Amino acid sequence: MGFLAVGINHQTAPVSLREQIAFSPEQLIPALQNALQLEPVSEIAILSTCNRTELYCFGDVKPERLYQWLSDFHQINSHALTQYAYAHADEAAIQHIMRVACGLDSLVLGEPQILGQMKSAYAVAREAGATGTHLSRLFQGTFTTAKQVRTHTAIGENPVSVAYAAVTLSRQIFADLSENTALLIGAGETIELVARHLKEQGTGNIIVANRTLERALRLAESVNGHAILLSDIPEELHKADIVIASTASQLPILGKGAVERALKKRRHAPIFMVDIAVPRDIEPEVGDLADVYLYTVDDLREVVEDNLRSRQEAAQAAEEIIATGCDAFLKRIRAMDVVDILKSYREKAEIIRDHEINKALRLIQSGRPVDQVLAQLARGLTNKLIHTPCVQLRKAGSEGDTASIALARDFFDLQIADTLEPTPIKPAPLQSRQATVRAVDPTPLSDVRPPKVKNH
Repeated sequence: MGFLAVGINHQTAPVSLREQIAFSPEQLIPALQNALQLEPVSEIAILSTCNRTELYCFGDVKPERLYQWLSDFHQINSHALTQYAYAHADEAAIQHIMRVACGLDSLVLGEPQILGQMKSAYAVAREAGATGTHLSRLFQGTFTTAKQVRTHTAIGENPVSVAYAAVTLSRQIFADLSENTALLIGAGETIELVARHLKEQGTGNIIVANRTLERALRLAESVNGHAILLSDIPEELHKADIVIASTASQLPILGKGAVERALKKRRHAPIFMVDIAVPRDIEPEVGDLADVYLYTVDDLREVVEDNLRSRQEAAQAAEEIIATGCDAFLKRIRAMDVVDILKSYREKAEIIRDHEINKALRLIQSGRPVDQVLAQLARGLTNKLIHTPCVQLRKAGSEGDTASIALARDFFDLQIADTLEPTPIKPAPLQSRQATVRAVDPTPLSDVRPPKVKNH
């Protein structure tokens, strides 16, 4: 078919590599347009999140070519990527993309954010002119399957995300969040979820820091917190017991020096930090400080395992829906392939028909009798329509290709005996002696006299 999915994720690669090949929003459209120059890639989309970077493409391209392109684009050693990368082709690629969209391949099983991220990836690819018929159909089929999973399984109830896992870990460290202050760095979807969960857990004070104050204010107001700019973090950091960061910045927001100064103001009261961003928002060296407990997305696995156990039944039901969705998509693709063949065959037949009709019209105009022209038209049309099938069938016969011969019988609805046997000759019925004699000599037996014998 030509579908291919390649990439790395939280299960195969460390965060240090994932952040190197993550795409910022500004990079996506130029990257997609650049990737389209790869022969023979005809369609491509890029999904880049904190837990994965994946390329979905259509075309007869080898995974190694895409690995090399990723390495070149991000200017990293290709070997560093290939040892952690994976590839899925055709049916396996379709199933993988559907599993990703349904949250079955996520760090937190069933997390709902990934579906929105995949929809965004598709929208950006369309904007870049990087998708066509095949990927568009695949994404639409994927979104339909994901909706069925959310509707018909419990995996969508009480949605769990990396954001929720971060707040859960905070509760394990601070028994009563009502006495704590949380500093949230960023104002995107992940931080919005963090803020909502913190509010539900009764966090005493929430500070939202963002590059633009307007967005920070909007989020802060929704959780009864207050907003600051990223540049104000050094003055506010010492107030925070909990710091959770998730921005799209390509460079760290928090450095070791700023955190050391904040700890002095806090008289070395500990700070719990979770860096959800990829690339990381908090310098790794911050984790070396004695009074800082720094966690990255990779450190949330233990929290995630508890959610995993409670969702296994729902995940199994989701896998069955995905299998059904994958089969349905494959049937549609195969049916469309047949439609293309039928369309081409009809066009070919119509060309032959038009050619024979034009020839017949010329013969009629030249004075040829109509009945003769019609007979010639029928013969010519028949011969040309069956010529190619006859040639192929003779070839199949000479090569002993019984499968093709059997298919031809089905396609043309032919009833042919498997073997030709001579017609048996029925023996004539036995006749009585009398009937035989009569057949030879019609004289009645009563009229037959033995010859007279002369006496000597």
